[in-house]
Amino acid sequence: MCKFFISSIIVLVISFNSYSQKKTTQESVKDSITYKTGYGLRIGADISRPVLSLFDKSYSGLELVGDYRITKNWYLATELGYEKETTFEDFTTSTSQGSFIRIGANYNAYKNWLDMNNEIFIGGRYGFALFDHSLDSYTPNTTLGTSSLPGSDNTTAYFPSNTITTPQKETGLMAHWAEIQIGMKVETMKNLFIGAGFSYKILISIDDQTGFKSLYSPGFNRIFESNTGFGFFYTISYLIPFVNK
Repeated sequence: MCKFFISSIIVLVISFNSYSQKKTTQESVKDSITYKTGYGLRIGADISRPVLSLFDKSYSGLELVGDYRITKNWYLATELGYEKETTFEDFTTSTSQGSFIRIGANYNAYKNWLDMNNEIFIGGRYGFALFDHSLDSYTPNTTLGTSSLPGSDNTTAYFPSNTITTPQKETGLMAHWAEIQIGMKVETMKNLFIGAGFSYKILISIDDQTGFKSLYSPGFNRIFESNTGFGFFYTISYLIPFVNK
C-alpha cells in the first residue's frame, strides 16, 4: 500500500510538472505574438461637400484629406480644397470662392485591441485661404425726410425698392484661422477607413472687400460676429502602408 501511495504521488508530480511546462510554453508563445499595424500615407476625400452641393445650389466644393502616422498615437494631418458659397442676406447677395489648406496634427486617444487600427482623435489645425469676394447685388441704405425722434439727426434711413445688381468683385483676399477637430476613423475593410467629426474655428485675420464685410471664407465656412465658425466632415480614405510596426 505504501509503495502504491508513493508511486501515485510520483506520477501526480510528474504529470503536474509536465502540465505546468506545457502551459508555460503556450503562454510564452502567446505572449511572443505581436500585432503590427501599418504606418504610411492615408489619403481620401470629404464626401459631405459634394453631397451638400446636391441639396444646396448656392454651394459647391471639394476637399481632399490626408495624414501620415509618425508614432503610435500621433499623425501629421492636412486638408486642402476649393469652395464657392453664395450668401443671401436681407439686402445683399455675395459670393466667396477660392482655395484653402489646413495643416496640423491628430492625437489618437483610442486604445486598439490586437490588430485593430481605429481612431478617436483630437486635432489642431492652422488654416489659410486665398479667395475672391463679390458683392453680387445690394439694396442701398438711403436717407430721406425728417425724424421727430429726440436726439436724431432729422433724417430717416430706409431701403428703396430698387436693387443694384452690378457685381463688385475683389480678388486676392486672404484669411487665417486656428481650429480644433474632434472625430473618429474606423477601418471598415483592410486599409479602408470611414471618418466623421466636427471642428470649432477661431478667425485670426481676414481681408474684407472694400466697403463690405466678408461673410464666408473657403475652408472656414460662415463667419459670425464673434469671428468663430463651425464645420463638420465625413471622410473616406485609404491607407498606403509603407511599413508595419
